[in-house]
Parts: sequence; C-alpha cells; structure tokens
Amino acid sequence: MPSDAFIPEPRSWRIELPHSTAAVPIARALIRTALAELDAPADSDTAELLTAELVANAVEHTDGSGPIELVVELLASGCQVEVHDHDPGPPGDLSGLLPDGPPDPWLEHGRGLLLIRALSSACGHRPTEHGKAVWFTLRSSPAPPDSPAPRS
Repeated sequence: MPSDAFIPEPRSWRIELPHSTAAVPIARALIRTALAELDAPADSDTAELLTAELVANAVEHTDGSGPIELVVELLASGCQVEVHDHDPGPPGDLSGLLPDGPPDPWLEHGRGLLLIRALSSACGHRPTEHGKAVWFTLRSSPAPPDSPAPRS
C-alpha cells in the first residue's frame, strides 16, 4: 500500500466503562473528547448531559455482571450515542409521557428518560447480542451567525 494513500479518519468511538458511579464523569469527559476528535457539529453540552443520564441508568439498573460500553458515531446529520449493557430488559418508556404523569421535581430520580426524550432528536433502544443498546441522536448544531460588522 502506498504511503500517500488516503486513510479515512475514524467516524466512531467505542469504549468500555467501569460498572460503577465513576463511569458517569468518565463518560462525560469521553463524549466531549469524542465529539471534538470527530469534529462533530452536535452540541457537546447536551451530548454530555444525555450521555451521563444513559450511563447512570446502566449503572443503576444492571447488576454489574457485564460491561457497560459507550459508542459515539458521527452521522451526516449530527451524532448518535449508544450505551450498551448486558441486561436485555427495556430501559423504560423512551417514546412518550410516563403513565403516572411527569416525575416529581423534588425526587432525585426519574427525570433521565424525560430529558433524553426532550433534548434529543430521536431516541430508543434495541437488542444486542449481549443485552441492549439505549441510544439518542443529536442533530447538527446550526453554525453561529456571523458577527455584525463593527460600526465606524
């Protein structure tokens, strides 16, 4: 293979996380780094928040007998983030309002899936060979408007 051959940049990241609360800040740092590395046009603050929610849910709602994996993929329209765990059970309702109404704002838990539904352009879950993947997509952020010309 010639040394000047074009080698495409990676368009995705995949990393295993510890099955502990330490996974959440690690995932936040990784998503910010991945989006910068991939030069993703998605909003990294929103991506960080939603990724943290997915990872926290995976840590809290699985028994720790299998890995948690973070997958970030750059799409033409933005990015997709997946959190894989070994539990095949669905994560909860990602498609609409909770049957008991909105979560109590004074409770510590119960708002993660609501945030994911509200702030992502799409979300869901799918079975995998070893459990499930819970995912969300973010559309590309609009380019910042040009600054107005200075007045003379």
